[in-house]
Amino acid sequence: MVKNNILLIGAVLGWFAVITQYILMIDNRIASVPETTIRFFSFFTILTNLIVAIYFTVLRLKKTTSLLFRLEKPGVLSAVTLYISIVGLVYQVVLRSIWSPTGMQKLVDELLHSIIPLFVIVFWYVYENHKENQWKFIPSWLIYPSLYLVYILVRGNFSNFYPYPFVNVTQLGLQQVLINSGVLVLVFILAAVIFISISRWISKNPSHSRQFE
Repeated sequence: MVKNNILLIGAVLGWFAVITQYILMIDNRIASVPETTIRFFSFFTILTNLIVAIYFTVLRLKKTTSLLFRLEKPGVLSAVTLYISIVGLVYQVVLRSIWSPTGMQKLVDELLHSIIPLFVIVFWYVYENHKENQWKFIPSWLIYPSLYLVYILVRGNFSNFYPYPFVNVTQLGLQQVLINSGVLVLVFILAAVIFISISRWISKNPSHSRQFE
């Protein structure tokens, strides 16, 4: 019962943040609605928070579907947690200082980059099946961010729109962007190693239990 309520809260937070951010972006657009929509879904933050919202929603509804089966497979929750953790980390370290949102935008900003990442990390700690987390999962966890990177670089080459300053080829040049991307890949790998290491520790720690099921 407790877990179901937590799943509901996660779903509501996720959908509220993503939908409200879209409305705010449309209201303040500097391009056409179709182009703004494409740009909206070009942010790793948005795509990842959308994944979080879908994850919590599907698990909360508990409908017997192939998607539910996939989301309940070992390592999936850890992958989702890895992605949203990187969203929070990069924002706090790199992006927070470059703009100061106000009003509703500030609330949504904190939801997307701080509150939801922390919420997912706590959920992962309590409800992940840590015994089934394995080192071999890490390469597959890197597929999504790798494909995302290729997408934004290819599209940016044609549209001249880059969602984040550290991948802006126009301003930084391709060589620097590739260096920045390499650093991000290393951050993903390091974070993945940390999550697996924590899982291994938890699985061996008899004091850890799923008391909130």
